[in-house]
Amino acid sequence: MALQPDNHLDARGLPCPLPLLKAKQALSRLAPGQLLEVQATDAGSWQDFETFASHSDHQLVARETRGEIYVYWIRKGPEAATA
Repeated sequence: MALQPDNHLDARGLPCPLPLLKAKQALSRLAPGQLLEVQATDAGSWQDFETFASHSDHQLVARETRGEIYVYWIRKGPEAATA
């Protein structure tokens, strides 16, 4: 895949929900529009990341499996307005 991430997160070996929690932390450190690549081995992360993206301003650009590893590319959405 030709995606060029701005940051990488290695969440391999972490049980649910840690890959998603670590991804949220990593996204908070990125600027809007930047791309995060996450690698995880938790099978539940496949649905977790899809659900997370559908309920947030972030975009799940792509995802794939590489053997036992699940790889996700998430683009950070616009900053939320502070109330």
